[in-house]
Amino acid sequence: MSYTIKEVATIMNISAHTLRFYDDHGLFPFVHRDKNNVRQFSDKDLEWVYVVQCLRTTGLPIEQVKHYIDMCVEGDATTEKRYNLMLQQREVMRAELQKIEKQLKMLDYKTQYYHNILFNEKKDLHNPFIFDSPIQEV
Repeated sequence: MSYTIKEVATIMNISAHTLRFYDDHGLFPFVHRDKNNVRQFSDKDLEWVYVVQCLRTTGLPIEQVKHYIDMCVEGDATTEKRYNLMLQQREVMRAELQKIEKQLKMLDYKTQYYHNILFNEKKDLHNPFIFDSPIQEV
């Protein structure tokens, strides 16, 4: 079966603009164009779209997704390289998670701080306009 970019966008729940962007960056190696230069996706191409969506969900940059796709096209000889790429991205995401956890901890502190001000009638000691009280460290 053959699908237009609009049909693929609907089926895969992704914008046509994003699909064009991905295709222009070589992420769909087998998409053909008809005589009017309209992209024609096959059922197999839908699988590639799914793979690209999964990789982008992991935070993998476009350039690395392209590298991954190129390795897939090369075949089983690149399995270890693809595995290593996933391990590297996993470490990138772990570092990002640690950063987000630190940010969340600060937000938890600040929401509790303001909760205490609002509901326990505490003074706002972190407001820079209050100079008679020292700023407390977190």
